[in-house]
Amino acid sequence: MNALPHGQFAAKGFVRFGLGRFRTRQLAPDASLSVTIAGDVRSPVTLGERFHALPRVNQRSHFHCVTTWSLRDLGWEGVRFSTFYHQFVVPRAGPVPGAEFVVFRGADGYRCALPLEDLLADDVLLADRLEGAPLGIEHGAPMRLIAPAHYGYKSVKHLCAIEFRTSRRGYRFPFPYPGLMDHPRARVALEERARWVPNWLIRPIYRLFVPREIR
Repeated sequence: MNALPHGQFAAKGFVRFGLGRFRTRQLAPDASLSVTIAGDVRSPVTLGERFHALPRVNQRSHFHCVTTWSLRDLGWEGVRFSTFYHQFVVPRAGPVPGAEFVVFRGADGYRCALPLEDLLADDVLLADRLEGAPLGIEHGAPMRLIAPAHYGYKSVKHLCAIEFRTSRRGYRFPFPYPGLMDHPRARVALEERARWVPNWLIRPIYRLFVPREIR
């Protein structure tokens, strides 16, 4: 359970991390929660305070950054994505058949995507608490995605929109990042760090971006 995946090292601490313009970009503290559910759905809706009425869970899971650092056993609290999908999205928004490509948008301008199949795993959360306290702005308040089986760049912070789509058409990884940095699944166990680029090449390049306080 405590062994790290291939290519990862144990980080010294959990600081806000990002690349390029998202490295230090943060929002002003805001406790309000408003997430638009849209895309290929019958009726776009907004998830607000109804989020807190959904069944909640606590879980401890590892967090693995694609740039090769990891943190073990973080305590998250929130709502399983599968619960959110079956109890809120399906009855209220009504995704059309085949809408299984899911795009997550953050209020800081970041976006990423995962297949619905992966998001329905039991350990994927919409999290609003970390280690028993409300999620801090540095870690994605008021709510973020947590997908432990995938590299951390898939776990979008400051969620403001979730789109269910029938295809990738129109989806782009945020500027200025090249598309090769966004693997369609980014599964840690398979070391899916990038598209088309071998791990022996991309791994040492990514490691150059790890800040001193994490090493």
